[in-house]
Amino acid sequence: MTYYQGKTVWLTGASSGIGLAMAKQLADAGAHLILTSRRADALEAVRQDLAHPERHRVLALDLSQPEQAATTAAAELGDQVIDILINNAGVSQRSLILDTDMKVYRQLMEIDYFGVIALTKLVLPRMLERQSGHIVTVSSVAGKVGTKLRSGYNGAKFGVIGFMDSLRAETYGKGVTVTSILPGFINTQVAHNSLTGDGSALGHEDPDNAGGISAESCAAQSLQAIAKGKAEVVIGSGLSKLAPFLQRFFPGLVRNLVAKR
Repeated sequence: MTYYQGKTVWLTGASSGIGLAMAKQLADAGAHLILTSRRADALEAVRQDLAHPERHRVLALDLSQPEQAATTAAAELGDQVIDILINNAGVSQRSLILDTDMKVYRQLMEIDYFGVIALTKLVLPRMLERQSGHIVTVSSVAGKVGTKLRSGYNGAKFGVIGFMDSLRAETYGKGVTVTSILPGFINTQVAHNSLTGDGSALGHEDPDNAGGISAESCAAQSLQAIAKGKAEVVIGSGLSKLAPFLQRFFPGLVRNLVAKR
């Protein structure tokens, strides 16, 4: 974790779940954090609870409006150097295709896909000028394997993995490291906050996430992978961790498993 000592890390989705666990571990490791989510009051509570709160700052943004969020961030951050951007903010889905409004698909894409692009494009020019920087996106195993009830979420997460692959290719040899994190089932509030067909929150957990590894374990494994400069890492346990491997080598098996669940 010495990799993070003294570095400025911009972390989105910092007020809960994996992001909150990352914030605590990064602060303990000596990072200087820029904490982003929608609610400034929630972020301030997080900041005050971190090691050395004076080292950290709050930047509330609504990533469902990514262009406006990037404009606000540019004005607030000015010339501040960002050593590491961790695109962790996201929202999931629990609804059938036939039951899902188009506005829900658009909201999923705005937050989970376009939000990543907007903030990446904001920090990338200066990273390339310095020939130094690290861009991380927390995607999902759902970006490799499509399942029921998550069609919009799957689409956004598939898309963001492709975007990160392109970013990695375009920045090769230019001093910028690019890492994609693919969590499987993690025991967080992600299901509670998932969008249903009309855009309302699901409001309860599902057994898959409830049985997953802890947010703290996911954060620790993610930060270790980032520090090692890994291009892509799958984090989780059981079938959710095996799914990308099975999808690659036994796609027919995975299609049958997904269809029958």
